[in-house]
Amino acid sequence: MAERISTGYKRLFEIHLLHHYWLDDGVVVFDQIADKAKKYQRLLTYNMRSFLALAPTPATIKTIRSLGCIYKNTALGCVMAVPADTKIPPATSFSFIVTVQSAIFFNYTASTLRPQKIHELYQPSEDRTYRYKESVPVLSNLTGTSRDEKLFLSMEYSEFTATDQIEALGKSGADLLQLTGDQPGAGDNRLGELNKLPVFVHQNDVPVITPPPGLLDVPTRGVLLSSDIPDDVFALIQLSAVRPGNAEFSLTNDQGRAKISPPVFQVRFKNRATFWQYFDKSTGTKISEETTPFPFTQFGTVREKPKPQPELVKVETTGSKVEKLVSEIFIKPKPVV
Repeated sequence: MAERISTGYKRLFEIHLLHHYWLDDGVVVFDQIADKAKKYQRLLTYNMRSFLALAPTPATIKTIRSLGCIYKNTALGCVMAVPADTKIPPATSFSFIVTVQSAIFFNYTASTLRPQKIHELYQPSEDRTYRYKESVPVLSNLTGTSRDEKLFLSMEYSEFTATDQIEALGKSGADLLQLTGDQPGAGDNRLGELNKLPVFVHQNDVPVITPPPGLLDVPTRGVLLSSDIPDDVFALIQLSAVRPGNAEFSLTNDQGRAKISPPVFQVRFKNRATFWQYFDKSTGTKISEETTPFPFTQFGTVREKPKPQPELVKVETTGSKVEKLVSEIFIKPKPVV
């Protein structure tokens, strides 16, 4: 009789990339939808692969193979499984590249006015060219924060600074605010209570660059491109086996093995909001404008009014300063009785 060997696997972690354009119900944030059946159905039809791609870096692929892990992409993101008896060294790390697959992703996603420009900088003393890409968020279980038992890979929000730009997210007391223009003197929009909302990807997730001595004209924030980090990177996800002092965000238990309840990490993308302006379809005359910005959503309605197309966003500026984002909606006015 031939010898039969079977290996049992346990989930090590999951990553969910959740975009609120596809999840929210009009102005109601997905997490606050009261109808549980509606929320469940929304997730059943959600597929991040229609607009994003998630893939392990070459170095992580080698780590996956050496540990005997199984990696699978899913409609929500990805899942990693490991042989049940495998002990994972505490220094183990996994990195994943997020790339954009849809051209209009940048139209309905907040915090995208900052260009992800690539800088090539030559260092004569090393005879080497450094390549940086600015405005790339790095999302990690070492710096992520939690809300209501959900594990977000984004950092905690901070208060606004004098240099923050339009769509930046920041806290003010117990509230979460979003800038509606560039600082200084930008307007803001209250999104709700800080602790009742998810932690969206925001400007503080982009790391400060520490360049080698003597290298000039280095961008302030971003990532160093390499053979592991390609030019088309939109976001970088980094997971470490252990987060010191925080078992909740760690991948392994005290014995270095997969936990009974593996962590499910969430990356939340905020949908863009604009000031909606209404025009007479026949004459082109401006009828009205909303006083607060409304979000782009695939589902739901806003005050039972027509929704704008996310592909058509106008930027109102004063010089180089962005004042606000506008959506023009052409309608047929109701006749005056």
